[in-house]
Amino acid sequence: MAIPYEFGYQKPATLQEAIALLAEHDKNARILAGGTDLVNELKQGFRVPEILIDIKGITELKNIQLVDDQLEIGALVTFSEILHSKILHDNAYILFEAAGLVASNGVRNRATMVGNICSAVACMDSASPLLVHDAVIHLISSQGERNVPIQKWFDDNRKTTIRPNELVTHVSIPIPKVKYAGAYQKMMRYSGEDLSQANVGVLLFADNTVHVAFGSVGPIPKRSPKIENLLKAKGLSADTIEEAKQMIEKVIAPITDVRASKEYRLHMCKVMFVRALNTAQARIKKPKLITKKLHYEKKCLQSE
Repeated sequence: MAIPYEFGYQKPATLQEAIALLAEHDKNARILAGGTDLVNELKQGFRVPEILIDIKGITELKNIQLVDDQLEIGALVTFSEILHSKILHDNAYILFEAAGLVASNGVRNRATMVGNICSAVACMDSASPLLVHDAVIHLISSQGERNVPIQKWFDDNRKTTIRPNELVTHVSIPIPKVKYAGAYQKMMRYSGEDLSQANVGVLLFADNTVHVAFGSVGPIPKRSPKIENLLKAKGLSADTIEEAKQMIEKVIAPITDVRASKEYRLHMCKVMFVRALNTAQARIKKPKLITKKLHYEKKCLQSE
């Protein structure tokens, strides 16, 4: 289906040119990076802009690098590039793991991680890994630069704190000072281009600190300080994990839709939370359990 709406198109070669175009068109511009969500929205007539600003030619937005104990992922980095990045494999494996569960090879070749969090659909895969890693979103506009912690990024379903004249340049992830390991679990109906019915991210540290985040079970993805504080205070015994599992009912607010009922989502979040926590525990004890190959075999989580 073609896009049945008219709008202007510009492809700036530099970041400065892109910023100037955003300032010129104020609230009437949209950014094109991967376009996997944007093109579908334009076909449906959703938020059709006055001008489309294609940033794919801005090479400085394509980097994955370590800078002063910060992992930086550029706005144009695709999920396929995440899956081929040794830096991400070694330092943010949970993000590497989630990238392998995004749609299909064709989508991963175009879709960007930054585009994923800017679209802010409830079922996005990037949010839980970024939340448990305390990621920061870096933005720039004609007024200067601004940094937003991932916990303050999402306002509502499909809504973020980005301003109309701003452009995300990259996302940064602080590298923890202590040993850590993570795990990501995603519930799908089948293998293929299926959206998440629910997902859970866990990051475990050697000092028994645990970060836990849930996605696709509310209008925005969510960290759970209450569960984290419980696990930190009482340790990771079977009784404490069971207590934490029951707390999930008060943390998430799933809905019933065409993909799953709210009861099923709630049940599977409890299952995935325990699986992710157990996997993270195994990985922190034996890092070699994490595959050394820079690819990810996609597996569908079956219901119990």
